Amino acid sequence: MADFLIYSGYSILLINLILYAYSFFRKEKANVFFVSYLAFAFLMQISMETLFHLKMNNLFLVNTFFIGQMIFLGLFYYSILKIKIQKQFVKVSLIVALLVLTIQFVNDPQEFLKFNLFEITLTSLLIVVFALLHFYNMLTENKTYYYASMGIIIYLLSSTVLFIIGNLTSTLNNDVKYLSWMFNAFLNIVYYLFIMYEWKVSFSRKKVL
Repeated sequence: MADFLIYSGYSILLINLILYAYSFFRKEKANVFFVSYLAFAFLMQISMETLFHLKMNNLFLVNTFFIGQMIFLGLFYYSILKIKIQKQFVKVSLIVALLVLTIQFVNDPQEFLKFNLFEITLTSLLIVVFALLHFYNMLTENKTYYYASMGIIIYLLSSTVLFIIGNLTSTLNNDVKYLSWMFNAFLNIVYYLFIMYEWKVSFSRKKVL
């Protein structure tokens, strides 16, 4: 069941990458940073899966993924936000977050090679804040990337809570941990389906022609 959820997520992510890349290169509609994020996410997922099967430590890729996700989605929201002070907030937040993480890794390089709950929480919640700013703007603007942003908020908030619970309850038996990871894999699929539905609503043939 776990493998089914994991590989289903990979498959949906790949489909999303193909759909959005087509809309970007052929229709010039999709946002370049969002397409770049999908490509980065797929590359990281496959790389982490490969190292896992080779029985090698892939936690440095996990940390790379969360930092890269923050950068790409941060640039994505920076590009679609219209209010100057919001754009400045996104830019400053990204710079400060990267500086904080750099200081952490310089002081203790081992933090980059293990499960870094601080990094995951910081990067994920920042993206959620950016998405909420976009939602606020959509109260009076067109609903661009509405479903994708909804998926981002639901998934990142839920997965962050799961990571925190999993870290605080490390003494739980393996069955409980397994269920936690299974639920996160399921949420990941839901997230990618939100992104797919966004493409259908905003960039499908009927919409762009």
